[in-house]
Amino acid sequence: MSILILTSCIVFLILQIAWFKINPFIAFIITSLLAALFLGLPIETISPVLQKGLGEMLGSITLIIVFGTCIGKLAVSSGAANVIAKTVMNWTGRKYVRLGLMITGFIVGIPLFYSVGFVLLVPLIFSVAHQFKLSKVYLGIPMLASLSVAHGFLPPHPSPMALSSILKADIGLVLIYGIIIAIPTILIAGLWFSKLFKNIQTESNHEILNVEEVTNQGKLPSFGLSLFSALFPVFGLTITSLLPLISDNEKLIAACKIIGDPSMIMLLSLLLCTYTLGIKMNRSMSSVMEDYTQAIKDVALIVLIVGGAGCLKEVMIVSGVNETIVSNLNQINIHPYLLAWMMAAIIRVCVGSATAAGLMTASVLLPLLQVSNLDPNLFVLSVGAGSLMCSHVNDPSFWMFKEYFNISLKDTFKSWTVMESMVSVLGIVFIFILNALIH
Repeated sequence: MSILILTSCIVFLILQIAWFKINPFIAFIITSLLAALFLGLPIETISPVLQKGLGEMLGSITLIIVFGTCIGKLAVSSGAANVIAKTVMNWTGRKYVRLGLMITGFIVGIPLFYSVGFVLLVPLIFSVAHQFKLSKVYLGIPMLASLSVAHGFLPPHPSPMALSSILKADIGLVLIYGIIIAIPTILIAGLWFSKLFKNIQTESNHEILNVEEVTNQGKLPSFGLSLFSALFPVFGLTITSLLPLISDNEKLIAACKIIGDPSMIMLLSLLLCTYTLGIKMNRSMSSVMEDYTQAIKDVALIVLIVGGAGCLKEVMIVSGVNETIVSNLNQINIHPYLLAWMMAAIIRVCVGSATAAGLMTASVLLPLLQVSNLDPNLFVLSVGAGSLMCSHVNDPSFWMFKEYFNISLKDTFKSWTVMESMVSVLGIVFIFILNALIH
């Protein structure tokens, strides 16, 4: 009965978001409240349970997401993102232009939210297409595949960060494993797959052939400084995760634990970028802080949605329904990674939001980690891969791609939807391959 109640609540949650267009944060709270009532929690305990779930979830990831968003905003406004893009394109030239766009999308996509990276880089795609007289879809698929993979697999993006928090994964290892899986995935789903669209010609409805002008009126950062500043969180998390594995020095290990805490890494990265991409580029502190204020406003709703998922997770734990789920799931003859991927994929198709699909799946499947000998880092990536499955008409990114590239619905399904599905399927395939290699 408890599993039936939980299933009904999840279906109701999906209907609220997809059918009634209710804000996902409000939908999560309503669903958590109803789940608590039907699962028999005492009425006087429901409010404290929801508050605890919200607080624990936000306490673990809010600083990371907010700091990461501020870094991404500054990377755009300072011109660092454009410097990276133009430099990579100059290196690759016409012959390897799609490879250059793919690399650019991957580098820029790590510190930027998907929608921000999309709006920033689509003009670059159009300008290259205009210069080389090539199809925009042919050039765009490799770059957008990179952005999508970074959004679904790599910290500090909201979904991987929240999943890592829920599933108690090591964010540094999630990042390392995510990059290992991402590289072959984007080579196939981006670089190889885009060859099929070499002859799709489009006419843009938007006057965006020129890359977005940056707000920085001072000098632009160099490529080296731009790359170092934008990817400092990646460098920091990677180094502090690897050093304890190759060294027995207790002081070094202790230092890595302190500095390698994701919140600490992101704070250090923010302070570094404030100087290298702000003050050093002759920008005033007040203008940099204006960027940060706008970035925090933009990310506030995403943070709340993640907190709402924390409420549902706490209701499941307190009600004991998680133990029932475990006993039933253990009777299903399917690998937990594949189960996580399938559940996230189904919810993604229904809801449209990759973040919401990942959070719902993690909340339900969390008990599996407590009784199974699973790698939580690969479990995070399994859910992340499933959450990218089959983007279609209920996903805003589907319409962004269609309208910006001005192609038919049929061509959008053939290119964008198939690319996203390939990213998802290849992701889980390479997760199993990596699991076989490291375990």
